[in-house]
Amino acid sequence: MITWRPAALLALATLSLPLWPAPWLGLAVYTVAVLALAGLDLFGAVRLSRVALERDGVRQLRLGESGAVTLTVTNHGVTDLRAELRDAWPPSAGATPDRPYEFVLPPGEHCRIDLDLRPTRRGDRSADTVTLRSYGPLRFAYLQSRKLAAPWTVRVLPPFTSRRHLPERLARLRVFDGNVVTRGRGQGTEFDALREYVVGDDVRSIDWRATARRESVVVRTWRPERDRRVLCVLDTGRTSAARIGDAPRLDAALDACLLLAALASRADDRVDLLAVDTAVRAAVEGANKATLLTKMVQAMAPLEPALVETDFGLVVAEILRRERKRALVVLFTALEPGALGEGLMPVLSRLTARHTVVLAAVHDPVVDEMAAGRGSAEALYAAAAAEKTLAERRRVVAVLRRHGVHVVDAPADRYAPAVADLYLTLKAQGRL
Repeated sequence: MITWRPAALLALATLSLPLWPAPWLGLAVYTVAVLALAGLDLFGAVRLSRVALERDGVRQLRLGESGAVTLTVTNHGVTDLRAELRDAWPPSAGATPDRPYEFVLPPGEHCRIDLDLRPTRRGDRSADTVTLRSYGPLRFAYLQSRKLAAPWTVRVLPPFTSRRHLPERLARLRVFDGNVVTRGRGQGTEFDALREYVVGDDVRSIDWRATARRESVVVRTWRPERDRRVLCVLDTGRTSAARIGDAPRLDAALDACLLLAALASRADDRVDLLAVDTAVRAAVEGANKATLLTKMVQAMAPLEPALVETDFGLVVAEILRRERKRALVVLFTALEPGALGEGLMPVLSRLTARHTVVLAAVHDPVVDEMAAGRGSAEALYAAAAAEKTLAERRRVVAVLRRHGVHVVDAPADRYAPAVADLYLTLKAQGRL
């Protein structure tokens, strides 16, 4: 392929055509000469088969973080490589600088091209081709290839912004776990030890048999249940694609799920993950405390909302198949009357009969703001529509609670801590 330079040279040469006795002959001579010069220049370009590309750099990032990927170009030819290179990444990879690189590389040398990535979406961001032009010495012609493969994939993990709430919840866990104050008592909690009675103890905790064997009154101490099972179920159907603020509803669910998993694993409970719509999209089972969060964020990273109606029959069947013993099932979904009324309600009794169920939903605070608007006729109509939406949500919540389901309905900024707080409450009461 040729550049603009031969055309410019030919245009410059045509200025002398009036000096030729036959201008058409002169034009033909100039054209042949310029094309021959371009051909010789192309012959002097380094063949692309003599150019090697290698990548190095980050393999994974958290959303919001930045990292560098380096592309190394090596010239195995016998002449200087005069090149223009474009390293193309998807826009969501946030690659900078996003421009072609021009360089001259002597034979046997290599150069490094650094690219900063700041992804704007979760998932795998890949670049597997590089566009490279190798110019001749006069830059009249060039060789180009878009298939110089240098495969590289960066996995963008969930940001886990709710981790800032973890220390406070762990402190609360230690409090009712007995590491700070006296162990509490609740229905279904586990027996821990015997100790002497002190003023203020519940008389129902007195162990009369142990008291009869001693000269002092003895009470039993209890601790919250351990080694319980917590199953986090992510609804990745169409309702998870709705945007709450700047991110899809699914991203808020991922953040809340990670906080719950971190807290429950510190409480010595077993945590599993299931992501479902019309098929199982991801599953994490049997992970130990040390590897749980790593496995969960790796499984969550490529999850994307699917524009399909969630099959809650499949969701319930998968839960019952995987969890034989009683467990706390936390379903991260939306309080959509249509989706829940037609999909979840017919099969909900099968789930609540075997497990403790929590439905965690995030709502958009914009709806609350619209419901409070009264400034104009348009605002009044919007307020009426918003109030109807809120009334439908309240009705769905009431129906779910009548079925024994614990419901979390919170805005995005309080969603993750609200789910964690409900878990702590249930655990303190021994209701897992």
